[in-house]
Amino acid sequence: MNAILENLIDENFLVILSRVLIALLLSGLIGFERELKNHSAGFRTHILVGVGSCLMMSLSLFGFEAYIDKFDNVRFDPARIPSYVISGIGFLGAGTIMVFGGTIRGLTTAASIWAVAGLGLVVGAGMYAVAVFTTLIILLSLVFLNNFEKLFTRGKSSLVVEIVSYPNLPINKVISIFEKRDLKIRKVEVIKVENNLRSIFIKVERNENLNRIELFDNLSSIDAVKSVSER
Repeated sequence: MNAILENLIDENFLVILSRVLIALLLSGLIGFERELKNHSAGFRTHILVGVGSCLMMSLSLFGFEAYIDKFDNVRFDPARIPSYVISGIGFLGAGTIMVFGGTIRGLTTAASIWAVAGLGLVVGAGMYAVAVFTTLIILLSLVFLNNFEKLFTRGKSSLVVEIVSYPNLPINKVISIFEKRDLKIRKVEVIKVENNLRSIFIKVERNENLNRIELFDNLSSIDAVKSVSER
């Protein structure tokens, strides 16, 4: 029994375990911030990316020691696996980016996923202080810089239109209605609601010459639209 345990748990097990737990904590903090803002990639996604990256870094550092000790001609590059993680994580971040007309949403979440992958690699390499410091920088950027950015746009009046629709809504038709009236779209947010419905919040710069009744009537004429209102 002891021999089996020794084969399953080697001298590096506790080191790897502690690093995975630290990666779980740090990536979870960033994912929790994304979860609070209802982004597509939240708590679980960031944890999986951070822990997975840490695991791959640990594999690169400790996974081939037995072969190196056994064979004199075996050499390995500990940076090879992490380099594939950094380049390969882009597909996951790209999945969080959505394009609505001239508006792009999800870039910050995609960047945070890429940063969390880096955190996992750093923790896997045992650079704890750097990982903690970087986590604080990322959280400060996500939380406080967003409020700082709003200070520059607070003076500009805006109009927020809520469209309650079914999933088959042709979003390109919605965007074209705004673009025909020269309304500059500043933000688009999609939130799922009950009964297979979703609420789409479209924030545009307010235009004093805009005929809201005509705008709402054109939006309501789209088949998949259930209701249109101003927020």
